[in-house]
Amino acid sequence: MPEDDPTHEGAVLFAERCSGCHTLAAAGTQGSGNRALRNQGPNFDQRQVSYDDALFAIRNGGFSGAIMPQNIVVGDDAEAVARFIEEWSGSDVEKPPQPGGESP
Repeated sequence: MPEDDPTHEGAVLFAERCSGCHTLAAAGTQGSGNRALRNQGPNFDQRQVSYDDALFAIRNGGFSGAIMPQNIVVGDDAEAVARFIEEWSGSDVEKPPQPGGESP
């Protein structure tokens, strides 16, 4: 990702702080590679996440409140990571399957 991309700072922070558990190709991260592990976070290549949901998870330790550390990044850094996740998450899913419809 070019340094002049508005989400570059968030990508760098994501790679530094979130890569141990989360996969997101735009940041070059692969998580632990073992989806069966309880401490493996969501694969953001496959899950679209909004800015508000990302920021909530960062501040509150995910949605379960048990695995992800709270405030792994804070302040402007947390907002930069949330913007990055919103922009690039779900990029591996071209068209999600629809109930009663054909798979892509």
